[in-house]
Amino acid sequence: MKLPSQRAVVMLIPILWLAVLASAAGAIFVKHRARELFVELERVNRERDQLEIEWGQLQLEQSAWSTHAFVENVAATNLGMRTPPPKQIEVVTP
Repeated sequence: MKLPSQRAVVMLIPILWLAVLASAAGAIFVKHRARELFVELERVNRERDQLEIEWGQLQLEQSAWSTHAFVENVAATNLGMRTPPPKQIEVVTP
């Protein structure tokens, strides 16, 4: 088996050294990018949780505003509406 010449070894060492440095730089970049993406994911998860809380509050508010008692109260106080006397009520059938 023939050993590589000294000239080939001298040329190969800098190439291997650059490959090691490039690999290390790549690993550092990938780790940094993973951390950035994790921070972004956590921010988006917090925002999602806040929106879910707000959505639940809006649903409660909507259900409270749509109750018959609330609508009747608003009609009486804000609009001055009242239930007509029974003689004035007419039932219409289709």
